[in-house]
Amino acid sequence: MLGVTILGNNSAVPAYDRHPTSQILSMQNELFMIDCGEGAQIQMMRYKIRRSKISNIFISHLHGDHYFGLIGLITSFGLLGRTQDLTVYAPGNLEEIIQLQLKAGDVHLPYQLHIKEIKENGTLLENNKIKVTCFKTNHRITCYGFRFDEVKKTRKINAAQCLAAQIPSSFYTALQYGADYIRKDGSVIKNETLTFMAPTPKSYAFCADTKYDESLLEHINDVSLMYHETTYLDNFQDRAGDRYHSTSKQAAKMAILANTKRLLIGHFSSKYENLDLFEREAKSVFAHTDIAQEGVTFIV
Repeated sequence: MLGVTILGNNSAVPAYDRHPTSQILSMQNELFMIDCGEGAQIQMMRYKIRRSKISNIFISHLHGDHYFGLIGLITSFGLLGRTQDLTVYAPGNLEEIIQLQLKAGDVHLPYQLHIKEIKENGTLLENNKIKVTCFKTNHRITCYGFRFDEVKKTRKINAAQCLAAQIPSSFYTALQYGADYIRKDGSVIKNETLTFMAPTPKSYAFCADTKYDESLLEHINDVSLMYHETTYLDNFQDRAGDRYHSTSKQAAKMAILANTKRLLIGHFSSKYENLDLFEREAKSVFAHTDIAQEGVTFIV
């Protein structure tokens, strides 16, 4: 299952009971935190996020509305007796900032905190379940988006068919990787008659803060679900560009060009109390658009 729970969907200043950017991605039975704006841990408690299941946090950039909640979360983990390692990925000098805060408060964490600086596009994390890559966005300061891809699973054995065809169990691993079975007489039993196709891998792209930039498409093409910021409505397109942000219709256009199946929009300016117009404008371009409503988990 791939699911994204929205903790915060607002831009720099909290307003109208909307909080700065933060999301929890559930993928392959693991939780990943994306950005950690102010109030994120309160939101985690409100929406019953199991904090102990988070071992990796991805910070897009060092504007405060994307990481000011991090030091609170890190220290709370310690107060709650956490022992497992925590890894934070971020561009810039985040480690220096966090270590200064811990030193100022004479805080000694009971777990290992690893802060890994993002310096270029590439792979951040990869195992047999998931691959996480990063890509630079077009923002006022160094900022990265993140792409999460499920690793393609092997084919599933059709036990009844294998028994009927008298396939030795020692060959099952080869079947899972797509091999046909060749009998001693040279006859071939096709793999598709002995196995079930694995589910199509799912993917999620978090495009972070960025102005409209089609060069990002190579990093986000064909994802199952895409999040793209839309700080302003489309009549403020010039202001959005000047401030390195995007509009509702620009986010929707990116969704079409990226061939994504579904779009989430967020990072709304506090100048807007009602978000209905954002949804209406985006849907006029790309129908499969949802507002990234706080507290909602979007399932793919």
